[in-house]
Amino acid sequence: MSSTSTLARPTAVRTPTSKRRGPSHVLWLTVPALVWFAVFAVGPLAAMFVIATLRWKGLLYEPTYTGTENLRKVFADPTFYDAVRNSTIQVAVVIPVMIPLAFMLGYHLHTRPRGYRVLSVLYFSPGLISISVTGMIFYGVLSPDGGVNGVLRLAGLDSLVTPWLADPATALPSLIAIDLWRGVGWTAVLFAARLSSLPPDVIEAARIDGAGRLRVMWQIAFPMVKDYVRTLTMLQYLWTLFTSAALILLLTKGGPGTSSTTLSYLVYAKAFAQRDLGYSQVVGVVLLVLGIAGMALIRTLLRSSLEHNR
Repeated sequence: MSSTSTLARPTAVRTPTSKRRGPSHVLWLTVPALVWFAVFAVGPLAAMFVIATLRWKGLLYEPTYTGTENLRKVFADPTFYDAVRNSTIQVAVVIPVMIPLAFMLGYHLHTRPRGYRVLSVLYFSPGLISISVTGMIFYGVLSPDGGVNGVLRLAGLDSLVTPWLADPATALPSLIAIDLWRGVGWTAVLFAARLSSLPPDVIEAARIDGAGRLRVMWQIAFPMVKDYVRTLTMLQYLWTLFTSAALILLLTKGGPGTSSTTLSYLVYAKAFAQRDLGYSQVVGVVLLVLGIAGMALIRTLLRSSLEHNR
């Protein structure tokens, strides 16, 4: 019997029977998200422009097309210009104060001082309190017989005692102070989280070279997180511009007179209190334009500053 050697069969290379799926198949997965975005984002924006051309008191009433009548009414109304002024003052004070102060607090938190975990909770807490509770707190603090006036009387500063929310000279500054109280700590914690990702050897090298705390903070750490500063600045700008209505409704209702009426509150007041949806949506369009323009300006200013530092 002769021995036969078994020849190894070459391994067959399997070729895929179906073609690899291309990008066109993946694009179908985005259809639900695009539909959601179109219905709940683009749809309301388009409706705002349509309603701005109508005379409409609400859902139970029949709308009437008026063209540019609402536009002319808004730009002839002194209340609208008071709201523009107040919103401009609010943004011009809150953003330049909040961002640098929040960065300094965030940097201090980033250095992990004693009790930094407790500080993180304290910084974050004002942003977690609901707007209704915030309104109740500051209604008591700023009332004629409230905490601020009580402290001033105890200090013998009776001449400074005033009804803070009922005085045209102090109503808007009081609301701005509350905005800062709510936003500075929250933003500081966000800055601390971003600063924790910086390479520690860069900070350590600057300290070895003799850089002090302030120099390390502003000349080393700040330029390294400038992109994040730009993002938070734009977010706080939009937050301040668009969400002031709730606090104003709870505390001043836009008064006394129009001293604390902002564009955000004017949208609410015209739509729900005065039942003038057309006027309200014209102001909404103005808010939209100001929001986009403000973000573009912030982006341009901080980008040019960043490129200059580089």
